Amino acid sequence: MGVLGKARELAENTPAHRNRAVDFYRVVAFAMVVIGHWLVNAFHYGDEGLTMARILIVQPWSQYLTWVFQVMPVFFFVGGYSNAASWISVREDETRRRNWAASRVRRLLFPLGPLVLFWTAFALIGRWTGMDETLLTSATRGGLIPTWFLAVYVIITLMVPVTHGLWERTGSVSVFAFGLLAVGVDYVAFTAGVEWLRWVNYAFIWLAVHQAGYWWHQGHPGRGIPVVLIAVGALALWLLVGRFGYPVSMISIPGAEVSNSSPPTAAMMAIGAVQAGIMLLAARAVARWLNETHRWAWVILASSRMMTVYLWHTTALIALLGLSLLVDGYGLTTTPGGIGWWASRPLWLVALAVMLVPFILVFGWAETTAQRRRRNPPGPLQVWSGAAIASYGIAFLALDGANAGNALGLNVVPVMAALLGVLLTSLAWPAGGRGPQ
Repeated sequence: MGVLGKARELAENTPAHRNRAVDFYRVVAFAMVVIGHWLVNAFHYGDEGLTMARILIVQPWSQYLTWVFQVMPVFFFVGGYSNAASWISVREDETRRRNWAASRVRRLLFPLGPLVLFWTAFALIGRWTGMDETLLTSATRGGLIPTWFLAVYVIITLMVPVTHGLWERTGSVSVFAFGLLAVGVDYVAFTAGVEWLRWVNYAFIWLAVHQAGYWWHQGHPGRGIPVVLIAVGALALWLLVGRFGYPVSMISIPGAEVSNSSPPTAAMMAIGAVQAGIMLLAARAVARWLNETHRWAWVILASSRMMTVYLWHTTALIALLGLSLLVDGYGLTTTPGGIGWWASRPLWLVALAVMLVPFILVFGWAETTAQRRRRNPPGPLQVWSGAAIASYGIAFLALDGANAGNALGLNVVPVMAALLGVLLTSLAWPAGGRGPQ
């Protein structure tokens, strides 16, 4: 049976209570991230060789497109829903409750291992063969930049037993509380010049959006709440961007004094409110549309490799650039931002999708392995320790890449932390197979 046949079999046996819109939104969000990353970097090959600009800088009007392509709030919103459903299903069973974190974190981190190893090898080989230092750093950083999301999401996932308990005690108050804390952090940071405080909003903003996912899981809120979310989010965007000087772009722009995404700002939370409202309004219609087995099977198939696609899509971009340079910049000679450049984007996206296929075929096994249930998963302390170590490592790899200017040519500590974290969250200690308690 082929992969589509297996997906169709799973589709035919999907429980009636499953909210198919959640899976569909997650797949669409991953696709938006991939397409957005493939479009935002404007490469050009000319007399000075290969140069790169951001289309957001070349054509500032395109910054408004990030209001569509910035879908990190979608991941945390649907993540809140799916984490609530998963946690509630196991918490009454002591063994399953104990193993819940190990299962969720392994799915997130195990596919990361091959990517880190790939770019570690690239950094070492590049140094040994005399590759240009700047090019080497840019390549390894670009290949590893998708990992930053996992550094945050893994910790939010591990906190589910606590945050869901908070939801059950306070309900929607927890959403507003985290949201107000995030606004307060922005206010103090920007008015008092306490820039370091802004990093706290990696917790407050994404916890607020994740808590909203619990709200959705509790029951569909009808039409009133989604409309309010859209209206409040749109009004907040107008005030923050139009009146208070927040950046238009919802992703970082090199050289800009303030970013809405790194760390996230209240404007990102406003975008999240609009996106959540739209998703809630469309959820029932989307679920009905996916009741057709063939459509739902395609969503299942896409879901089975979406982490692989996410982790490797910038590697595919770098690989295509390398091939282009081997043939004198073929496909990269059109000036970014012109009519010809925009007209060629569909072909550019197709070429990148084709380039991504070998990476999916070679490294997709890691995602399949991560999804299998382990008989003896690591214990809670081992999982928490591994997740914290991995998050530290991949955060710095996303910022700095795997290459470094030392004798070895390797960003040793983040690389080792990322790999150690993957091992700790994937493999149980030999003694009893349950890990340290």
